[in-house]
Amino acid sequence: MAETKKIRIQYYRSKIQAPVKHKLIVKGLGFTRLNQIVERVDNESVRGMVKAIPHLVRILESE
Repeated sequence: MAETKKIRIQYYRSKIQAPVKHKLIVKGLGFTRLNQIVERVDNESVRGMVKAIPHLVRILESE
């Protein structure tokens, strides 16, 4: 079976003053607290979510 590519994302800035849509994207990516790192499947939908909130999250280099 082919190995699916993963992307590591870090939530590093607070969503307090962000618009409601941005808050929902942060929640949709699975973040529950600041400075949390999650690993998601690297596909177009996840990339689009990250692209919508570049001021709140960062993509970490894979090891």
